[in-house]
Formats: sequence, C-alpha cells, structure tokens
Amino acid sequence: MSPVVEGRAIVQDYHVPGGMFARAKTVRALKGVSFKVEKGKTLAIVGESGSGKSTLARVIALIDAPSGGELLIEGKPVDIRRQRPGPEMRSKVQMVFQNPYGSLNPRQKVGDVLMEPLVINTKVPAAERRERAEAMLAKVGLQPEHFNRYPHMFSGGQRQRIAIARALMLNPSLLVLDEPVSALDLSVQAQVLNLLADLQDEFGLTYVFVSHDLSVVRYIADEVMVISKGEAVEQGSREALFADPQHPYTRQLFAATPVTDVEAIRARVQRRKAARALA
Repeated sequence: MSPVVEGRAIVQDYHVPGGMFARAKTVRALKGVSFKVEKGKTLAIVGESGSGKSTLARVIALIDAPSGGELLIEGKPVDIRRQRPGPEMRSKVQMVFQNPYGSLNPRQKVGDVLMEPLVINTKVPAAERRERAEAMLAKVGLQPEHFNRYPHMFSGGQRQRIAIARALMLNPSLLVLDEPVSALDLSVQAQVLNLLADLQDEFGLTYVFVSHDLSVVRYIADEVMVISKGEAVEQGSREALFADPQHPYTRQLFAATPVTDVEAIRARVQRRKAARALA
C-alpha cells in the first residue's frame, strides 16, 4: 500500500536578520527529516519544545514550504514554493491546531465556520452546505441547535470538536493535528481522543499527530517519530519504541516526561456515561 503522505529529507531554514551588533544568520529548524504514513494509520511526532515538530507539521499541512527535500501527498510531489496547491490538493490535507478558540473566528456562527471550506473550495449549493454542516456537527457529538451559536458559547472541548468538524468538511484523507488535546482538561482529552479514533475508523483517515504527552501518544499512535534539534533521532512502531527505546535522547525524554494514564481516564468516562444511561 502506497503511503498517504511521505517526506524525503525535509529541510526547513529560517533566515534571522542581523542587527546593530549581530550578523544575519540562517537557522536550520529541520535537518533532513524523512517519514511515511500509510492510509488509516497515525504517525505521532514527539519531542521537547523547539525540537521542530510543529515546524514539520506546518510543512506537511501545506502551510509552509520546506527549504529542501520532497513532500508527497498520495504519491504526488507537492512543492508550494513553485505552485500553490489547488482546491483538490487543499481538500486532501487539513490541520487542527492546539488552541481551538484561536483558530475559530469569534464573529462567525458555528454553521458558517463549517460551511466556509465548502464555499471557498466547492460549488456545493447553499442548502447542501447546511445539510453537510449539520451532519458533521452530529458526527462530532454536537447538536443541531449549536449551528447558530458563536464559538465563545462553547467549552474548550466543544470548540475543539468544532475545529475537527471544520477540518473534515472537505473529506480529507490526511489530518495534521498539532497538540490538539494539550489545552483541554484530562477527562475532556479522553473524550476528544475517543472521537478522533472513531472518526479515523469511520472515514479511513490518516493522522499526523504532534504531541509532547507520551501517554496520549501511546494511546493513539501506530508509529512514533522522535525529533531532537530538527533531526529524527528514532522512528518505529509504538510497541517497539515504548518497550525498548534505542536512542539516548528518546530514553531521556521518556524518563523526564510525566505520564498520565489516558486508559484510566477513558474507563472513568465510560463508567460515567453508563451511569447516566441507567439514571
């Protein structure tokens, strides 16, 4: 099976202008990172702050053009330095950001937020746009009456569900998720992770999941890539990497990161749902 997304020696340079006492310089944020993700699988990218994981996520999501290397989406090379991706390519790759409130227009009703990708990228009639948006609200666990509400009227977990719904409106094959649950309470994290797992199964989605939380990574990932100072120092299956990390940086990262038991949180959420159903 050919990968949905593949990176070959991705390089990203940032040019820092000089000042009165400093020369201009180039900072290499990514140093030849390679990876591939097959359909329906999740690649987790982990590393400490400043390691380059979010930079790589923005390259994969077609937001930033890499300085070097090659990015392929469904086997086709994509170079946004030379040619901006058209609506068809844009529809294949969508991104969910860490802060759901910051990524939603506070002046737009939720229904308009969801319909906007269809307005920009398709010729779908207005009635069908509304129908699709209402159906997607239901998919992410929200209600029809939420269609005409504004983002500030929702909790953080609900806003992240809205952001996920918007990302899915164009039926993408690849979803890039940059710390999508780190701003949420632990119990809400489990709910959103369950939602992402269900949506992946239903739509056959492929995920690139950026996170610093190893318990979240252990729960959702199929493959894990560890990045340090712009380099992929270790890659492998979730089971192999957590059972026996090989690189000293990976072992150091695992030892220094506090772990939250997402499975226990998930079980607690399920018990609460069962109790409410019996009440």
